[in-house]
Amino acid sequence: MRIKKIETVEVETPVVITTWQSAITMGPKWFVKFGAVFGDEAHLFKAASLTKIMSWLKNAWFRIGTTGTLPGGDDAKMNKLVLEGAFGPVFQVTTTAELIDIGTLAQLKIHMIVLKYPESLRKMYGDLDYQGELDFLTSHDPRNKFITNLVADLKGNSLVLYQFVEKHGEPLFEMIKKKLAGTKRKVYFVSGDVEAEERERIRNLVEKEEGAVIVASVGTFSTGINIRNLHNIVFASPTKSQIRVLQSIGRGLRKTEDDRPTTVYDIADDLSKKGNKNYTLQHGIERAKIYTKEKFDFEVHEVPIS
Repeated sequence: MRIKKIETVEVETPVVITTWQSAITMGPKWFVKFGAVFGDEAHLFKAASLTKIMSWLKNAWFRIGTTGTLPGGDDAKMNKLVLEGAFGPVFQVTTTAELIDIGTLAQLKIHMIVLKYPESLRKMYGDLDYQGELDFLTSHDPRNKFITNLVADLKGNSLVLYQFVEKHGEPLFEMIKKKLAGTKRKVYFVSGDVEAEERERIRNLVEKEEGAVIVASVGTFSTGINIRNLHNIVFASPTKSQIRVLQSIGRGLRKTEDDRPTTVYDIADDLSKKGNKNYTLQHGIERAKIYTKEKFDFEVHEVPIS
C-alpha cells in the first residue's frame, strides 16, 4: 500500500495521514471520500475544529478514537457526550493501574507534598484571586528553593514540569543549574520556543544519562513524549486538569532497563485563611481524588515553608 503526503486536494492513495490543522483547510467536500477515520488522542476531539471535521466525515461509518485519558472534572459528562457523538460508545480496554500490576508499565509511587505557609503569609496572600495566587507562588523564593533542593536530592533522571516560562520555568532552570554546578549532572530547559528536533535530541541524550534533569513546560512534555530512562517527575505548577495530570504521569511509566520505579512529587500549597481553602490547595485535593480514582499508590506529606 502506497502512502504519500498530501500536496493537492485530490487524493489517490487509500490511506491519508494528516494533522487536523492541515485537513480542516480542505473544506467539507474533501471529506466525503473517506469511509473510515482513526483519531489519536481522541480526548482532544471535544475541540470545536475537530468536532467540525468529524461532522464533515459523512461517509465514515468506521470511527475509532484512541486515548489514554478521558476528560474528567466538572465538564466530564458534557465532554463524554461530545466524544461519543464523534466516535460512538466508549470502550475502556484497560487502566493504568492494571498495566502497572501486570508489569507492562513501571511501578508508580506518588508523594503529594503540601507546603504549609506561616500565618503571616496566609494573612497577606490567602484571599488572592487565582491569578494573584499563582503569581505569588511561582515567584516565591523559598518555594523555588524547596523544589531545587528536592530535585538535587533525587536519584536517577528527573522531569520538572512548569506552567509559566518567564516567571517560573526560567528561574527554576537557573536555580537548579546553579545548584548542580560542579557535578556531572546535566540540566536541560524546554519551552514552546524549543524546536521539536531539539526536544527529541534532549530526550535521546537523557535516555543515555544518569542524574539528568529536564525542566520543561507542561505543554511541551506532558503529551507525546516517552522517556525510557525517566525515574522522577516533579509537578512544580498547580493544576486540576485530569488529562494534564494523567498525561504528565504517563511520561515516566515506560519501564527502564533496570526496572526502577517511577516516583512523582506533586507540590501543593496550603495558604488557607480562616478555614477557607485557597485555589491551589483545592486543586491539590482534586488531584488526590484523581489518584484515588485511578488506584495509584500515593501518600500525603505536610512540609512547613517560610
